[in-house]
Amino acid sequence: MRPQHPYDHRWRERWERKKAKRARRMSRDWEYRWRVRHRWHQRWHHQHARFKHSLGARLIAIFVMLACVSSAILWLSMGSAYGLLWAVPALLVVTGAAFGMIRHMVRPLHALALGAEAFRRGEFSHRVPIIHGDEIGDLALRFNQMAADIQAMLDGKRALLLAISHELRSPLTRARLHAELVGEGESRDALLQELAQMRDLISALLESERLGSGHRALQLSDCDLAALAREQAQPGLALHIEPGLPLLQLDRLRLQLCLRNLVQNALRHNDATRGAVQLSLAREGAGVRLTVRDFGPGVAPESLLHLGQPFYRPDEARTRHGGGVGLGLCLCRLVAEAHGGRLELRNAEPGFEASIRFC
Repeated sequence: MRPQHPYDHRWRERWERKKAKRARRMSRDWEYRWRVRHRWHQRWHHQHARFKHSLGARLIAIFVMLACVSSAILWLSMGSAYGLLWAVPALLVVTGAAFGMIRHMVRPLHALALGAEAFRRGEFSHRVPIIHGDEIGDLALRFNQMAADIQAMLDGKRALLLAISHELRSPLTRARLHAELVGEGESRDALLQELAQMRDLISALLESERLGSGHRALQLSDCDLAALAREQAQPGLALHIEPGLPLLQLDRLRLQLCLRNLVQNALRHNDATRGAVQLSLAREGAGVRLTVRDFGPGVAPESLLHLGQPFYRPDEARTRHGGGVGLGLCLCRLVAEAHGGRLELRNAEPGFEASIRFC
């Protein structure tokens, strides 16, 4: 081998190249190890997030842990003379802890049940609390989104009905003025009657949409229900008013509307041969119970659940002259709910009874 010249630096260049190559190899190895570690770290976080999100996976983990701990307790107790003395309490403690963990995980289901009940009553402003970020939490979030969408749809419908009803009042008034100029006769009377029904329908629509906002639509003041009931006195109506009834904070105009609708509905369907319509006011706790009963044919049991819904009539064959358009009981229900009460409807055998408790 030829000896290196003292000024020959090629050996140093080769050494530097080998050193740089080794450094690059070590850098690649470190980057590879970092990528592998980062990939496993991401997978672990992903699986951990899926585990926390999955209610079924956590329940299975609790059951597996309960089985393993219970097996260990039983195995340890078999090797001791007094093993059962501490094994049974230990098993009870472990089972209680597992029950508490499961109850904590499924606790949001109760909130969902309360939310569904509120939505069934039409309280779409209610929101289900999102307790855990798991599958039940996602369901609660979708519940709230559904409620918000339904509320927006109902608000849009209410605004549309209010706008249409307001716009119809002016041409209806002009049509009535023109009808007054028509010569007297059956045609004029029928036209005026139809226009009056249209006016009542528009007024009922406006009132139902105003009452849709609940208690905010009321103008409360001291109200004497007994005096309001006496204003409804007419042939075919019998009043039963308990003396000394208290004054209540009610909306007098809405109560007059409610009483008038209940009485007119009872008179329309009453069988006078059986007796007069009964309007009763009686003290009930700190409030007053209003009851209107007729002695007519009553309502079919399958129709009771639908009474009070807008535009619902038990007998679809009836005309507007005979049975209205189905807004009377709806307005009574809205008035009762706005005052914090509930319209109760039932067959009295014979007849039909409607009652509301005001407090």
